[in-house]
Amino acid sequence: MVDQSLGPVGQEIETRVRDALSPEHLAVINDSAQHRGHMGDDGTGESHFTVEVVASAFTGQSRVARQRLVNAALGDLMATKVHALAIKARAPGE
Repeated sequence: MVDQSLGPVGQEIETRVRDALSPEHLAVINDSAQHRGHMGDDGTGESHFTVEVVASAFTGQSRVARQRLVNAALGDLMATKVHALAIKARAPGE
């Protein structure tokens, strides 16, 4: 179920991460308001995000490998719509 309180970019992030990683837990947090007027703020209110994700795909993976999995799931969003993304990726039980 997609979080309806998110805008279209946040919802797309949530959908792509769910489809790619089948997480046990996923939270997409829009941090854009904290960066209003800063570099990368495109005025849409959807340029800076935090993704908190717990998925079995991260088991045995390094922090960098986990971030790469999330970035791969987001694909072109990172180049076209998202200026900054903080990733908190954990395996179940961590």
